[in-house]
Amino acid sequence: MLTPRMTLARRVTAAFDASPARIPVLLGGCGSGRSTMLQQTRERIGRTAAQYVDVERTATTPERFLRAITAVAPFPLGDTGPATATGARGAFDATLAFMSTVRTGAGEPATFLLDEFLELRTFESFPGLRRVLHDFVDGIAASANRFVLTSRYVARALRLLRDCSDRFEVIQMPALTVEDTFDILGPTAAADSDPQDAEYVARTVLGLGEGRPSYVRAIADELATMREHAGHGGDPISALVALLAPEGRLTRQCNYCYELRLHRARGYGALKAILEILGEEEGLTLTEISQRLQRTPGSTKDYLSWLEDVDLVASHQKRYSFTDPLLRVWVRLHCRPSAPTEDDLAREIHRYALPRLPQRTEEPQTPPTAAQPEPAFAMAGGSSGIIEID
Repeated sequence: MLTPRMTLARRVTAAFDASPARIPVLLGGCGSGRSTMLQQTRERIGRTAAQYVDVERTATTPERFLRAITAVAPFPLGDTGPATATGARGAFDATLAFMSTVRTGAGEPATFLLDEFLELRTFESFPGLRRVLHDFVDGIAASANRFVLTSRYVARALRLLRDCSDRFEVIQMPALTVEDTFDILGPTAAADSDPQDAEYVARTVLGLGEGRPSYVRAIADELATMREHAGHGGDPISALVALLAPEGRLTRQCNYCYELRLHRARGYGALKAILEILGEEEGLTLTEISQRLQRTPGSTKDYLSWLEDVDLVASHQKRYSFTDPLLRVWVRLHCRPSAPTEDDLAREIHRYALPRLPQRTEEPQTPPTAAQPEPAFAMAGGSSGIIEID
């Protein structure tokens, strides 16, 4: 028996076989499984034939977005690439041309899986790009390549696609089923000796989680933790109480979705671009940042003042750095077209942690005398690793 998730996967695959190929648009709220579906689609198609792009993390400026996606593209670039683009409009046109015309190494149509495609709206603050979303959907609708789009903003997506090509196929993300919930609960459900009790727990978890994968997963994980620490599986309501406590997992998740939607009422792509630049190298001056951002010093100064106003960056001796070094690590790892690999995580965490580890000191061979000063304790990494904030 096919579950709604399996039916959805087949529907997405079938869209590619239509003539002309349809463009599925997966819509659903935070934690509804849109990103997971895109990742699974990429695995089914093959990594050399499909490219996943997290638009939300990479839509900063049109120029940087073009460089980001072409740098990791699994397709032969040919004459399309960052070197051929000039200015914001030129970079966007080059991006659209790349996605519309590039082919796989075998000469087949390329597939692009664009997560949170409405974030391209960020580019509307740049000259010549007031209708960037309309230009984008019109452009890919005329392409022979394949696309799957997602968005958490259902109303905005439906309004955008209302008068667009009939190639776009809007698909609402389905809720999980009891069978899906059993799979997620795993050993927690199997530990219940009475099958009726196990089914009751699964249905309760499904109901409390509103069928949303991220909520159901959180409750299932909390139940597993309760079993590990208390020796019994606990109950789903107690699990939900713990998850919605001030420091609970769902409290953090809901706060993220809440703040995200409020802030997305306006786009601040240039601010994200500056954080990305400082993620690559800290201690840059206003002039250096404006050159890398490819914007005037005056507008860059405004962007930096907005970042300072919310304590994301700080200036010391006219050089800018993150106020939170760990947030910089997160930017380096996650503000990119796709999720970091295990090697990426190991490298960045090692780079972050090494100068912060306490130094090991050997016991002196002879005790210090009065003529000998006491050894001074130095911070790991030396003074160059200290970030001073006014």
